[in-house]
Amino acid sequence: MFPLYAAGFVTAFGAHSIAAGLGGYTDHASLLTLGLLLAVYDGAEVVLKPVFGSLADRVGPRPVLLGGLLAFAVASVAFVLAGNPALVGVARLGQGAAAAAFSPAAGALVARLTPQSAQGRAFGGYGAWKGLGYTLGPVLGGILITLGGYPLLFGALGLLAVAVAVWVVLAVPAVPPLPRTRQTVLDLARRLGTGGFLRPTLALAGATAALSVGVGFLPVAGAEHGLGPLATGALVSLLAATAALVQPRVGRARDAGHIGDGPGMALGLTLAAAGMALAGVLPGVAALVVAAILIGAGTGLVTPIGFAHLAAGTPVERLGQTMGAAEVGRELGDAGGPLLVGAVAVAAGALGYGLIGLAVLLAALAMAAARAGGPR
Repeated sequence: MFPLYAAGFVTAFGAHSIAAGLGGYTDHASLLTLGLLLAVYDGAEVVLKPVFGSLADRVGPRPVLLGGLLAFAVASVAFVLAGNPALVGVARLGQGAAAAAFSPAAGALVARLTPQSAQGRAFGGYGAWKGLGYTLGPVLGGILITLGGYPLLFGALGLLAVAVAVWVVLAVPAVPPLPRTRQTVLDLARRLGTGGFLRPTLALAGATAALSVGVGFLPVAGAEHGLGPLATGALVSLLAATAALVQPRVGRARDAGHIGDGPGMALGLTLAAAGMALAGVLPGVAALVVAAILIGAGTGLVTPIGFAHLAAGTPVERLGQTMGAAEVGRELGDAGGPLLVGAVAVAAGALGYGLIGLAVLLAALAMAAARAGGPR
């Protein structure tokens, strides 16, 4: 499992280590340019994850995982060799396309190599390592940029991807593709339109939206209460660390039958909604600290249960396709959550209203997630 967890770390660390420093990189550029540089990585993932997920089902997930990691390394090192700072957007596009390949392939391998009775724990570990990448990305990325600029950061990302690829070759067994019945576009739409897919995917999208908003807007709320960059950074680290610590424990509890899939996802979304509402309604640093813990715990509950539920309800020969489609839901939540909060905050004239708006949406998703049955 650990090389697969490391692949999840690569995509999270790669996305956030670069994104956290782009504001300084584009000091003299427009906000539109900054927005485009931030969006190209996720945009490539949204478009290509279902494609590479289906390819993983066709040829086996291990070759797609290795190809994606090596492509990520090539995109990173090419930026260093080119020596042209203006190509950072092209490099991020290449990294995003590569991550779109190895991310769903890693998820499919986690499911294929784990018995159904242990999938909650496996996806909990996978999510925890991705959370570690989100947490360490801005810090380590900032250190590397300070020491050697963006070439050093991209070079380090390339070496990291190569190291993980070698680890996969040495430790992850080959998993052959399974025979598949012929599937039409209508069959795919019918399968992805069922409640067994939509409910956990919407729950994952909601949890990712809460995480993204917490990382982006809790520092803004903290600054409104007079907190400096160090304190607001500590809030974000507290949120991410809570999510990373909760996920493996939740996965083990799910495998032991102590947490049902529907109630577990509903509880996680409810906790995240409570954190958003708390940050939006109550003033003070103490409220923000509790809000960060609630949002982190909520996202930590939803993520391993959601993916384990999807894996349990998916034909084994279609795991890559399902994981790729579910990852698209997460990416849309990652982008849509901040957009919703920002739009409501601007329209209402205060950040609190935006946070409360997301809290209402998360509560509605919790009611839908509660109807999800147990694993099939």
